[in-house]
Amino acid sequence: MKAAIYCRLSEEDRNKQFETDDSNSIQNQKAMLLQYAMEQGWEVYNLYSDDDYTGSDRRRPEFNRLLEDAKAHRFDVVLCKTQSRFTRELELVEKYIHGLFPIWGIRFVSIVDNADTANKGNKKSRQINGLVNEWYLEDMSENIRSVLTNRRQNGFHIGAFALYGYKKDPDQNGHLLIDEEAAAVVREVFTLFSQGYGKTAIARMLNDRGIPNPTEYKRLHGLRYQQPKRKNSTLWKYFAISDMLTNEIYIGNMVQGKYGSVSYKTKQNKPRPQSEWYRVEGTHEAIIDRSLWNRVQSMIAERAKPFDCGTVGLFARKARCANCGYTMRSSKNHGRHYLQCSNRHVAKDACTGSFISVEKLERMVLDELNRLAAAYLDKDELERSIEFCENLQGQKKQLLDTLAAYEKRIAEYTKGLRDLYMDKVKGLLNDSDFSALSKELSGERARLERVLEDGRRQLGSLEDRMAVGDSRKDLVEQYVNQKHLTREAVEILIDHISVGKRIPGTRDVPIEIHWNF
Repeated sequence: MKAAIYCRLSEEDRNKQFETDDSNSIQNQKAMLLQYAMEQGWEVYNLYSDDDYTGSDRRRPEFNRLLEDAKAHRFDVVLCKTQSRFTRELELVEKYIHGLFPIWGIRFVSIVDNADTANKGNKKSRQINGLVNEWYLEDMSENIRSVLTNRRQNGFHIGAFALYGYKKDPDQNGHLLIDEEAAAVVREVFTLFSQGYGKTAIARMLNDRGIPNPTEYKRLHGLRYQQPKRKNSTLWKYFAISDMLTNEIYIGNMVQGKYGSVSYKTKQNKPRPQSEWYRVEGTHEAIIDRSLWNRVQSMIAERAKPFDCGTVGLFARKARCANCGYTMRSSKNHGRHYLQCSNRHVAKDACTGSFISVEKLERMVLDELNRLAAAYLDKDELERSIEFCENLQGQKKQLLDTLAAYEKRIAEYTKGLRDLYMDKVKGLLNDSDFSALSKELSGERARLERVLEDGRRQLGSLEDRMAVGDSRKDLVEQYVNQKHLTREAVEILIDHISVGKRIPGTRDVPIEIHWNF
């Protein structure tokens, strides 16, 4: 028998009551699990260890590597200290421990809470462990959220890093102090803009002098900041200057909560409306005085233009530089509109600089659309129908498999509720435990039933499409032989366009169109 040992240490484990308390350390987990494996006579295949990750984080690198190796059946047993070290989510308990591991022939063992899939009798214990861990996650999330909300409302800074120009006060938690080295750059940016310099010009001036941008500045000062893995990510850009010029933190006001988490089960964030931001005035020393701030805001307002959905904004957010991958910006010269790489002018050799007129790009897109449409519409009707139906048949099969999996899990929850009731009748569960567990299982079953109903509606819609025919034909025909594109057509048809640098000695600009169909 080959065993895979999995250990996990989260940030909350580090906040121990006593410095000598090492019960949750990675070293302690490894020693305990290696000893147990030796006693069972198991060969240790590999040791997977995630440091500083919560039990609800599905992006744990070693956790996902273990799952890949389990799927390939490179070992026979997954061994953990507790079930919560593997996951705190009931959904993943059901998916892997009770679902895929048995299919892959993998046994799951956690030694402290006696979870063992080889013992059919303790499945309820594993489910109860999963429910308790799930409740722990939810309660902890709510507690943390309420504490952070209170601190935001009182003007305390709660971010992992201070805004560029400031540093965290080592003597007062949540208070910001001016970082003079970076603050000098902030003052220069505001002054230059007030003197009439544009945002791109300011970025280029800073790059020419070798001044590191905010992310690179954090890294150079030893802060554990994850550098974006993009070309030229250490350079100042137009958007960094733009964001700086409108950030009220530079005049001493604390503004937080611009983004909020989608769920406690994910680290994904989404923008929040401005009415829900937390804004407290006068929480720290200002870098920019009010007169300069007001002058800059007035200039920004004067330069602001409403979004143009006509020719200027035709390819807005759709055109990207083929060399560096950044979104191209629009410009105007002698009445004609152009698209150019946003890195083109921020620094020497930052990018070779893609450049194309909007008129030329529109013509190239229309020509390609008409060519594709002609090739598509000239295909034999039977051939097109077969190709289309095969595609939808594959989607239908995948959806049917998903619905079958949901139905199976609903049946398992129904059986679990019956088993809980029998345990209550036999006196194995008291009334309060039965009430809590049955409520959780009933809620999860109801959620799955709603998901199943949505899936059945999707299946009906899919079958209707198969009966009617290929709707893409109508979509393509709608835009064939058009003289001009509209913004609506671009949004519907195009995901993005990669624009290269003009071929020397010609007027040709290579483009690659990524369609939505």
